[in-house]
Amino acid sequence: MVCTPVVLFDLDGTLVDSAVDLLNALNVIVRREGGEPLPLAAIRPVVSKGARAMLAVAFPDRDAAAREALVPAFLEVYAQAVAEHSTPFAGIEDVLHAIEGAGARWGIVTNKPHYLAEAVVATMQWSRRCAVLIGGDTLPRKKPDPDQLFLAAETLGVQAADAVYVGDDERDIIAARHAGMKSIAALWGYREAHEDPSAWQADVLVEQPSGLLAPGILVR
Repeated sequence: MVCTPVVLFDLDGTLVDSAVDLLNALNVIVRREGGEPLPLAAIRPVVSKGARAMLAVAFPDRDAAAREALVPAFLEVYAQAVAEHSTPFAGIEDVLHAIEGAGARWGIVTNKPHYLAEAVVATMQWSRRCAVLIGGDTLPRKKPDPDQLFLAAETLGVQAADAVYVGDDERDIIAARHAGMKSIAALWGYREAHEDPSAWQADVLVEQPSGLLAPGILVR
């Protein structure tokens, strides 16, 4: 197998199914605020869009400023149990082993705060395997801006055009396109019913992680 030299991944909804841990943290805040706990189905579609999107689902009657005030508490609760129930999506470990077996490297570029992403990566036992980890607070701008992807490529000593980015949200695809990277839309991730990945203009759409190992995707 001859693989693209560097494969970069989004984290939540692409490598890791973290929805249950995020829901549990969100429901702590909901209860504190006097509300009824939410079911997983309520927030799963917006997990990839981050804390503010989840808080918007939980508190639709509050304005953006009121929800913003809850972000620190939500992240604090989440940090206390960051990956108790989170697991790699089925087939992801096979993909990572295949990349490593081909002598290539893989890394993570996420909008999740770096300290939280680092904790998830450690729980997955990927810390020594992940060649680069760029968080949402590593730089002033984050996806859909391409800055994080440029930094990841620079850190690994490759041109952005020699890397591939895999993500489950439209902003992942936009960031990759602006960075000049091949983009792969991960259709197994989190998205809302109205979202149409075929409209994102990704270079490739992949239904399941195992599809990343099909000829012409990561394999040259």
